[in-house]
Amino acid sequence: MKYMRSNSLKRLFSFGRRGFGEENDVGLVVPPYVQNPPRPSWKCFSYEELFDATNGFSSGNLIGKGGYAEVYKGRLNGGEEIAVKRLTRTSRDERKEKEFLTEIGTIGHARHSNVLPLLGCCIDNGLYLVFELSTVGSVASLIHDEKVPPLDWKTRYKIAIGTARGLHYLHKGCKRRIIHRDIKASNILLTADFEPKISDFGLARWLPSQWTHHSIAPIEGTFGHLAPEYYMHGVVDEKTDVFAFGVFLLEVISGRKPVDGSHQSLHSLAKQILNKGEIEKLVDPKLGGAYDVTQFNRLAFAASLCIRASATWRPTMSEVLEAMEGREMDKEKWVMPKEEEQEEEFWDFQDLEYAYDSSFSISLPDSIGST
Repeated sequence: MKYMRSNSLKRLFSFGRRGFGEENDVGLVVPPYVQNPPRPSWKCFSYEELFDATNGFSSGNLIGKGGYAEVYKGRLNGGEEIAVKRLTRTSRDERKEKEFLTEIGTIGHARHSNVLPLLGCCIDNGLYLVFELSTVGSVASLIHDEKVPPLDWKTRYKIAIGTARGLHYLHKGCKRRIIHRDIKASNILLTADFEPKISDFGLARWLPSQWTHHSIAPIEGTFGHLAPEYYMHGVVDEKTDVFAFGVFLLEVISGRKPVDGSHQSLHSLAKQILNKGEIEKLVDPKLGGAYDVTQFNRLAFAASLCIRASATWRPTMSEVLEAMEGREMDKEKWVMPKEEEQEEEFWDFQDLEYAYDSSFSISLPDSIGST
């Protein structure tokens, strides 16, 4: 394996005279030149620093494991708690190395209170990304762990709004238009005051302003969250994230997993419930009826728009926020023509999501395993 020199890694963040479409020395496409781009604040850690911080990457400090990376908690000499994402030795093929490095370039310039900041990286004796440590854990761990008290409605609403703002920033506020591709409860981490932060940009892609979408193969993502146009045709744009966010919203308000033990997807179940006008059946019973009805209706309405099979009839994240925050919006424009409604009913992704080609790279649902 060839590791990047430190100055090569730094050039990944240097726009200089490069234009879009030009590849750097590791085969990564550099986005268009941006006037006065913000300087990345990441630090180049030494392997020794990370080794000491994680107690030699001990199994006791392992807090997450995916298809090609492991995450360890650690503490720096100054007392700062960190999470170290390490590319595993068994995953060191050229494509995974490039994806790992692409993650650095993607998240390295994101600056938002609801996006997990990159603290730094290390390219000595392997490839490592360093982030702030979430001491509370992920949304998935708090919603689905029967051993912890259920989240109250106020906290759930705060998590939903914060996550929407973070995703809106990635789509519209960030100078590099970012499609996350893996929005799910286990990738939304929480601070001590339950502020959500979008994490894990391993599948994220830059989408140049002049492009309408990416066509990506192989298909990668998580069961229960995949938008139909992505699953069927590999088409990726902002609406791909919107669909996944809709599933996330349903998970937050209902307490249900994206895919249950009988392999029924949450978005399919939710459509059946909403079509019958039985919206109250989506309320998490663990709330004991203690929730704001108006806020709940807003989130349920936003989710119902997000999980539509047709990307054309899904809202942007700006419109999602309008619906969630109760701002004035024209609901009539979201009423679908009858022929479109019939097409929506025709699509049932229940079996589709599990009849995947063996060449696809798709993660197990959170109800079965984590990524």
